[in-house]
Amino acid sequence: MAEIRILVADDHAILRDGICSLLERQPGIMVVGEAGNGQEALGQVGKLRPDIVLMDVAMPVMDGLEATRRIKEAYPEVKILILTQHDNREYVEPLLQAGASGYVLKRSGGREVVMAIRQVYEHGAFLGPGVARQVLKNYVQANEHAKEDTPHLTERECEILKLTVKGKSNKEIAALLVISPKTVSVHRTNIMAKLGVHNSAELVRYAMQHHLVNLE
Repeated sequence: MAEIRILVADDHAILRDGICSLLERQPGIMVVGEAGNGQEALGQVGKLRPDIVLMDVAMPVMDGLEATRRIKEAYPEVKILILTQHDNREYVEPLLQAGASGYVLKRSGGREVVMAIRQVYEHGAFLGPGVARQVLKNYVQANEHAKEDTPHLTERECEILKLTVKGKSNKEIAALLVISPKTVSVHRTNIMAKLGVHNSAELVRYAMQHHLVNLE
């Protein structure tokens, strides 16, 4: 099985060392490089071509938002997983729109960070539960009327979309809904076709922008 190649970008050397130490102990994960700011991260991506950049937001020289935009423009195949202390909508929304595939908080445990990396690598998207609830709740409350213009989803498709936004894999969704993973995959394919998206990351962003799910 191929290892997941990670670049860690954070301006705090002690925290960066701790993250690298955590990840290097995980099977199937390899830290291929580090960066102390967004500009360094952009240069390192060009040299190392990691699968995922674990990206802080508040960094000198070039912040995580601008670095995410530039990396996705130049290397669209590289996934960006945001790791930050900020969980308010003003931070989350622009980063997802810039192309980030996931968002996990620094106060999360190491287990959740590792899970987020694997989810982004395998399924293309991850939002920590607290972030997802807050962002989606704000969107729903502010723009409930946007639902009227979106394609109709069946009850089962809505269930699967909700669990997808929560970061659940096909196997996990299948276990929760007592159906086969293949059936979940078929439903996900139908959902993406209806909504005009092509992968899980786009699906999560669409659900957020159009207020399709309520995680409460």
